[in-house]
Order: sequence, then C-alpha cells, then structure tokens
Amino acid sequence: MAASTAAVASKTSEPNRWIVLLFSVLGMVAVANFQYGWTLFVPPLQKHLNVDQSLIQVTFTVFVLLETWLVPFEGWLVDTFGPKLLVMLGGVLAGLGWVGSGKADTLTALYLSYAVAGLGAGIVYGTAIGLAMKWFPDHRGLAAGLTAAGFGAGSAFTVAPIANMIASAGYQAAFIRWGIIQGATVIVAAFFLKSPPAGWLPKTWRSKGSDEVKKRQSQVDFTSGEMVATSNFWLMYVMMAMVATGGLMAVAQLKPMAVDFKVDKIPVSLLGLTMPALTFALSADRMINGLCRPFWGWISDHIGREKTMTVAFGLEAIAIYVLLRFATNPLLFVVFSAFTFFGWGEIFSLFPALCGDFFGRKHATENYGFLYTAKGTSAMFVPIGSALAAGKAFDFRADILLLLGGFLVMCAVFLAPTVLRTQLSRNTKAILLAVAGVLITYGIILTVVPTVWTPFAAKWSLPNTGWKGVFRVAIFFDLAAAILAFFVLRRMKAPVKSEATGTAPQMAPAKARGVA
Repeated sequence: MAASTAAVASKTSEPNRWIVLLFSVLGMVAVANFQYGWTLFVPPLQKHLNVDQSLIQVTFTVFVLLETWLVPFEGWLVDTFGPKLLVMLGGVLAGLGWVGSGKADTLTALYLSYAVAGLGAGIVYGTAIGLAMKWFPDHRGLAAGLTAAGFGAGSAFTVAPIANMIASAGYQAAFIRWGIIQGATVIVAAFFLKSPPAGWLPKTWRSKGSDEVKKRQSQVDFTSGEMVATSNFWLMYVMMAMVATGGLMAVAQLKPMAVDFKVDKIPVSLLGLTMPALTFALSADRMINGLCRPFWGWISDHIGREKTMTVAFGLEAIAIYVLLRFATNPLLFVVFSAFTFFGWGEIFSLFPALCGDFFGRKHATENYGFLYTAKGTSAMFVPIGSALAAGKAFDFRADILLLLGGFLVMCAVFLAPTVLRTQLSRNTKAILLAVAGVLITYGIILTVVPTVWTPFAAKWSLPNTGWKGVFRVAIFFDLAAAILAFFVLRRMKAPVKSEATGTAPQMAPAKARGVA
C-alpha cells in the first residue's frame, strides 16, 4: 500500500520538482551578488566613508553571520509553513538591504543595511537547498550542486554591468538599482516554490546511485536536536568551517589583493575575450564556482561524498598555493583564482547532500541550516585576515563573545551527553542555551555597532603577515579537512536511531552501514 501510494504521488508530482528546482536556482542567482559582488564595493566604500579597509570588511562578516546563523530558525519556518511566503519575505529584505547600503553614510548604517540583506539572502539560500534535498533524494549531490550553482555563478554575468555602473554612476546607484532588480526577481521565483507532499518519493528512489552512497543513506528522519547529538555532525561542521575560511577570504579580498599586486587593470586575453584582469577573474571565478558545484555533486553521487571531499579540498590547497606564487602575472592571476574556486564551491553541494544522507528528508531545511552556520563561523576570520595582511590592530571582542556562545551550545547539546557522559537536566540545558544566546546576540550587536560597551577590552596589534601569510592558513585548513574526510569521516558509521523507542541517536554497528 505504501509503495503504491508513493508511486502514485511520484507520477503526479515528479514533473513539478524540476520546475521547483528551476525557480530555486533563479532565486539563488538573484541573491548571489550580495556575497560575490561585494568585493567590487570595498574600495569605493572605503574612500567614501574614510575608514580602514578592515572596518569595511566587517560588513561582509555581518552579512555572512546573518545569512547563515539564522538559517536553522528560518528552515524551521519553511518546514512548518512552506517556502512561498518565506521566500517572498526574503526577496523584500534582500532588496531593501542593498537599497539601504546605497544610502548609508556611516559604518553603522552600512552594517545594519547589509545585515538586512543577509537575513533575506539566508531565507532564499536555506529554502532552495532544503527543497533540493527533499525533492531529489535519488540525485541529492547533483540537485544540491545545481541549486548552489545558482548562488556561486549567479553573479558571473552581472559583474561587468555592476562594475561599469559603479565606475559611471557611483556605487550608491549600483546598490540601489540592482537591489530593486534582484529583490523583485526573488519575489517572482517564490510563486513557483513548494515542498513535496507528505510521504512523496520519486520513482527512482533507492534504484539509482552507487552502493558507496546508498550504504551511507538513512531512511530515518532525525530532528535537529538528535542530529547535533552525533559526532558525525560536529566533524562535518568543523570541516566545513575550515574549508569555507579560505574561500571566503578569496571572495572578500580578491579585488584588494589584485590592487596590491598591481594586476587589476591590466588587460588579459583568454578564449577570445579581452578584459581587465580583475573583471575577467571575477567573472571566471563566479562561473567556475557555480559549475563546480553540480560537477562535484554528480561525482559524489557515484564515488561517495567523503572521497570527493578529499580530492576537492586537496585541489583547493594546491590552487591557493599556485595563485600566491604567480599572482603578479595577470593571466595566471585569472586562471589560478578560478582554479581556487573550482576546489572550494563544492562544499555547498557535498555537505548538504551528506547531511541529507545521514539525517533524512523531513527536517532537511532546518538540519542543513544548522550545518550551514559553519560558513558564518568562518566569516569571523575574514576581517581578521585583512588586519593580518596589513599588520594592523583588530578588536576581537565580538569574536570572543561569539566563540564563547558557540562553545556553550556545543557543550549543552554534544559534549555533555556524549563525551562527558553527563545527562544535563532540562533547566541546566535551558540556562546554558539562554546564556549562549545572549553571548551570540551581544557579539552580533557588537559586530554591527563597534562602540557598544563590554566589560573587557581585546584590541590587539597583529603581525604583518601579508597576503601570503593569511592564505597559508587557508592552505593548512584545506589540507587538514581533506585528511579528516578520508581518514576519519569516511570511516565513521552512519548514525541511526530507534524510531520505536525514540531514544537518542546511537552509532550504528558495522554491518548496519549497508542497511538501506
């Protein structure tokens, strides 16, 4: 009976999943510039506001924090109320954020405006990836990759128009006009989004894909609370944060880096096209960043997520090393910056796919939202990277508060019950999470408004490591993540739980790894 019901649902609903995927990708394209077009605005903002570049780059950190750390809550709203209205709201917030950024005349106004943009972009991103995991359990890597490709490559064709508008009409006009265009596009795409019916499964469920992937897939749905009580989740979180750090540094710092190496305005001819090196690099990077996501997702559907991670992370480490070595050559700057993105962007297809494999479909949007906050964690290192590159002082107060809050959350939901073997009472756990929430909120507010009082000071001068020193850290993170993927994550058993008793997740016995 259940099989026939799934088959009927599949026949009536399966064609719609491709329409949903198409408009999910369109929504992602529309919010891509909020992150990947940011580097174009850094120099004119710095000139207009007359502040250090590291303070301008705090805007990027604010955006990523709000775009990532609220996705679990936004995902819960999507899983509860459906995607259409939430994504419409996301389009409105995203558009208003860029319009406000165009009108901002102070750092605080800029931070607040880009925070609003981050809220909107986070709703769109989390919803789109969640829908891909729900509609495509049979091609999870490819579907997540195609959706993430919209975000990665969405700005490829708009880099030149936005750069030209900044040069001709000013960055304020570019923020306002493109904010309206992109926000309206998201609202239109929202009309075509919906979640699959309860119990729906495609005809190809469990009939396609490699054994390497199937043995890691769970038919049991984990809640977010059950998910974060597993060691699988926390290892994935650490790995995603490490790899994202190098990529976000490249995204946020590419233009300042090109200016420092004096290659930004030198014409480069490649594949029949001639453009200034920086414009060419930005366009190529965005295109490669998008194309690599479905590519690596498709590869992972065949050889497994962990092996694919090992190869991709290793390639990114090599790419960053070669980019730094040859960045003074305009042509090689274009080629190897694109190569860097080829090995980085896949985290946004491989990690959601593996999250869906391990923890099921029902809570997929909310569950991946928690994992996606790793990107927000890594964003804290972007302005620190700018300060290191310039050898300037940096105020670590917000970072300390955010890290303390995150540590308390990890203790309450993971370390206490699993590592320390201590079951916290409900009141104790609630108190720890409440304190963590206060610290994280305080940290975000301090990031947006640096003049807020704190009972401690933490402004320290940093050594002048230059770009090479900053990116050597990224190379180390990439290599460490590649090693963890192959030697640790690949050997971990897929998590299971008892549906009948509702007990907490336990690690599967060895032969349970092959259970479908």
